[in-house]
Amino acid sequence: MSILELLRWQWSGYPRYHHSRANLLIHIVVVPLFLAGNVALVVAVIERSATLAIFSVVAMVVSVAFQARGHGKEEVPPEPFTSRTNALSRILLEQWVTFPRFVISGGWFRALRQSSPP
Repeated sequence: MSILELLRWQWSGYPRYHHSRANLLIHIVVVPLFLAGNVALVVAVIERSATLAIFSVVAMVVSVAFQARGHGKEEVPPEPFTSRTNALSRILLEQWVTFPRFVISGGWFRALRQSSPP
């Protein structure tokens, strides 16, 4: 599957997999943590900072772990990963493209309004 096909596939099912209030709130907090960790990792490599690299990786792992926990609260679980490459591609594209698009398009807020309080 090409990157464009993967993005289309992610987008087409995104609201179905992001409907739980808890999951939506988790995502709005921890996706920026993942993005900051990603950027910090690039800086760590450029600056050759092992300490920053470790903190960056920890931030990304914590973010993905919380998101996985949030997805556990959904009625419809996400599709399983088919390979390491599939997992890495889907995670990176969701963090950098699909979730920000969901927020900017108003999808996140609509889903939050339609969800029931915890």
